[in-house]
Amino acid sequence: MPDPTTSAAVDVALMQRRTVRVLAAGQVLTGVAFGSTLSLGALLAADLSGQESLSGFATAAVTLGAALTAIPLARLAAARGRRFALSAGNIAALIGIAVVIVAAALRLFPLLLAGIALIGAGNAGTLQARFAATDLASTTRRGRDLATVVWATTVGGVVGPLLLAPGEVLGAGIGMPRLTGAYLFSFAAQACALALYVLVLRPDPLLLAQRRDRADAATVVDAVADRPAVARYAMFAVAASHVTMASVMAMTPVHLSHIVAPDAVTLAVGVTIALHVFGMYGLSPVFGILADRVGRIPVVLLGQVLLAAALAVAAMLPWSQAGVLVALVLLGLGWSAATVAGSALLTEVTPVAARPRRQGRSDTLMTACAAVGSVLAGVILNIAGYGGLALWALLPVAAVCVGAVAVRSRR
Repeated sequence: MPDPTTSAAVDVALMQRRTVRVLAAGQVLTGVAFGSTLSLGALLAADLSGQESLSGFATAAVTLGAALTAIPLARLAAARGRRFALSAGNIAALIGIAVVIVAAALRLFPLLLAGIALIGAGNAGTLQARFAATDLASTTRRGRDLATVVWATTVGGVVGPLLLAPGEVLGAGIGMPRLTGAYLFSFAAQACALALYVLVLRPDPLLLAQRRDRADAATVVDAVADRPAVARYAMFAVAASHVTMASVMAMTPVHLSHIVAPDAVTLAVGVTIALHVFGMYGLSPVFGILADRVGRIPVVLLGQVLLAAALAVAAMLPWSQAGVLVALVLLGLGWSAATVAGSALLTEVTPVAARPRRQGRSDTLMTACAAVGSVLAGVILNIAGYGGLALWALLPVAAVCVGAVAVRSRR
């Protein structure tokens, strides 16, 4: 192993700290943009389609867009670096926001879904930022560096939904279509993130990590053992946790519209989703530190406990606004623990050369499963109600726990 006191090691440590700061700033900005999309997508879909049962197609579209672009963006990152991949995601999101506004003006439901899918492509880039935080990270700090970037989304993710009401007023003042005013803030935030990545994310962390890996391979230093079985479990755990969260979260705005006074729906949805997003990202550094200290799989299982608690509250108190709020916060916390630990696990059991490819597959699996889950969630909501949906969402939680036992037995 190289001496950590050498200037080269110190330089890499400095570059890593700078990279994490830039990625964190970018996550704040993209969090503002995506927070509005989460809140408005289901409401716009229900409004333009005229059928609440189709509201889940908004979340399905955003996750499908991310699923279809995760692997191409990962390949772009492997070939040209993280900077190009993240910037491409920002550009797709900017185009998507413009398409959504046009779709709302023309009241074209299919065009709305196309625009939301492009925003989902931008979200694929946002998801990739968490892996970019691990490119130059040391083994002992990989979890917390990843979690720091995830945590930065808290600011934008909480602020984004809270901009719904001001955005509605601003949009109405300048003649924008109903429910689209907040997308003005989304567009501005995505544009700033694009400028940040293009101008400041230098040197590119993945390209530098690849050069270091080739140098290490030439001297047989610091090789990473490939553990494909554990990598497959990590991808499954992240995907299953995401589909649990996304399925319930996607239907929450529609469910709240049934239990809250009509003139308070926008505020209720904004506050609930904002606190849910805070749960998703606010404590991620804590889960990152736990993953570094007690292990990745135990923190993945902690996430399943939190998810199960969220679903239990939603099943028992479906008609209580406070109960839904508590469930959504717990749901976010469970997702955070599982995603941070699972992503760190996937990175550390995969050689550097194979990381972009596996990371892209992980994001594709995660978002594709969430797309299917969101569509099914709308159907289940109509048949079994919000409480019934929560009970169905327990199935992937149980599967992750069983998988953990199998993986630990093999290890």
